[in-house]
Amino acid sequence: MCGIVGYVGKQDAVPILLDGLKRLEYRGYDSAGVAVLRDGKIEVRRSVGKLANLEKAVAGKVVSGPVGIGHTRWATHGKPSEQNAHPHRSDGCVLVHNGIIENYLPLKQQLQKEGYRFDSETDTEVVAHLIGRQIKQGRNLADAVRAATKEIRGSYAIAAICESESGTLVAARSGCPLVVGRSTDATLVASDVMAMLSHTREVTYLGEGDVAVVTSSDVCIMDSEGRPVTRAATRITWDAAAAEKSGYPHFMLKEIHEQPQTILDTMRGRYRFETGEADLPDIGLSPEQFAAVGKMWIVACGTSWHAGLVGKYLLEEMVRTPVQVDIASEFRYRDPLVQKDDLFLTISQSGETADTLAAAREAKEKGARVVSIVNVVGSTLARESDGVLYTHCGPEIGVASTKAFTAQLTALYLLALHLAYVRGVVNANDGRVWLERLVSLPKYVEHILKREAEIVAIAKRYHTKRNFLYLGRGINYPIALEGALKLKEISYIHAEGYAAGEMKHGPIALIDKDMPVVFLVPRDRLYEKTVSNLMEVKARNAPVIAFVSEGERDLGKVADAVFTVPDVPALLSPILFTVALQLLAYHIAVLRGTDVDQPRNLAKSVTVE
Repeated sequence: MCGIVGYVGKQDAVPILLDGLKRLEYRGYDSAGVAVLRDGKIEVRRSVGKLANLEKAVAGKVVSGPVGIGHTRWATHGKPSEQNAHPHRSDGCVLVHNGIIENYLPLKQQLQKEGYRFDSETDTEVVAHLIGRQIKQGRNLADAVRAATKEIRGSYAIAAICESESGTLVAARSGCPLVVGRSTDATLVASDVMAMLSHTREVTYLGEGDVAVVTSSDVCIMDSEGRPVTRAATRITWDAAAAEKSGYPHFMLKEIHEQPQTILDTMRGRYRFETGEADLPDIGLSPEQFAAVGKMWIVACGTSWHAGLVGKYLLEEMVRTPVQVDIASEFRYRDPLVQKDDLFLTISQSGETADTLAAAREAKEKGARVVSIVNVVGSTLARESDGVLYTHCGPEIGVASTKAFTAQLTALYLLALHLAYVRGVVNANDGRVWLERLVSLPKYVEHILKREAEIVAIAKRYHTKRNFLYLGRGINYPIALEGALKLKEISYIHAEGYAAGEMKHGPIALIDKDMPVVFLVPRDRLYEKTVSNLMEVKARNAPVIAFVSEGERDLGKVADAVFTVPDVPALLSPILFTVALQLLAYHIAVLRGTDVDQPRNLAKSVTVE
């Protein structure tokens, strides 16, 4: 969730960079910095915290020049600090970077052998030294960036300047967005068009592997082999409010579509393919302490509670340890049997949820070790926990949670792998297989998002109904709860989520031709039982909307509407079903004309009982 801004022109770059970074503040950050090139010399200023601190740092010592780059960072490798803030420099080259360099550790070790000194804990400084090394060997900045990107594995968006090339900025991307905009006498580069709309509306999105050489009067784009390529220009027609939504009609839809990136952001810097491990440096417990855990608790509210229910299935299967899940508002009003050295996991998007905070404090008083999954850096829950796993998905503006929920699930996947590894349930081989599957999730989510029109068609058929039932089994039972919650939150339709096997114990009395029933039917060990439940519903003439795994043939003849999701291992399927159900709820709400982003009576962060 970092932000990049670059400028090459005739004006002083500093105010333009700061203005651009302010327009990216909604993405979230914990430190910031700028670098400005003037008369063959680069000045760098960095600070921790809000941009006001960077403005003071810039004002304290006059920094100006017609070429510059700026960055807002959300910590992945290394804590928030001035030394870890971007830009980073090496051999007269300075750069900013979004993304994750997966093989940074072996590259760092090699560079250290060559005599390079590292001043930060970041993976980005590796890229700076790789480019600097190429500059020392006589390459120009564009060739140096191309050569460096061939050595790295991972995702990146890079903007770099060099003291030996005073009027040039070089940008490159793979896996992270980067856009170039031209005005009359300047060129801008940014990770989001929002940063440049006050200067230009003519923009070009760089393609995968592109390297762009940017001057005040021209942009030359080449592919990773140095061959010139042409990218179509786009004219942005949004107004300022719509620009924050990146052209989407609602924040909720924008945040649904951000999920491939936010899932990736949550994983960044937190796994090692070489050893098959999840690397969680801020988790607060040693491997020995994790190995000694006897019982686990998960406590949360609302959507986060649904994430906790998924976590129960996940952790018990992967770690082979009993897990109890509680609603925080209920937990705090009984005398729970929390024991010393139990692992107490709390989940909260804001980190300020009153009931969850109270539960965490009570658990600490009883001697449990508290670890929290939180999105907001420095929140109360994060500060008061023994360890924290940040989701790094940026501010979520829509009241009904979408990307925060899938980021929480991603964090739980990492935590489950970490625990399973330190407790000896999973070995390096198993871990590598798990990681390969996990890092494939963003592309599978993209596949679902590209087929949004299919879900719109389903929404059009059923948006006038007044009651819905959502049914799932196993690890997707909590997703049935979450799907029903999304629908009721934003469309005001009465919806209930149920364990499919419990349908006969009550809800079946409500089923008729006017109640659509949404089934989650992955190809897992409960497939046949779920299909039996579906047939019971069809026998009572209810419309059936089936979300199934790709390759499913039989249910298409039975269900009234079918949507397929990629066929993945059962433990990873919740995220894919979640995204599809979010789209269904969103489009039904839009068709009903409700306020999608700000549903009535709801608050984003519940800081009171």
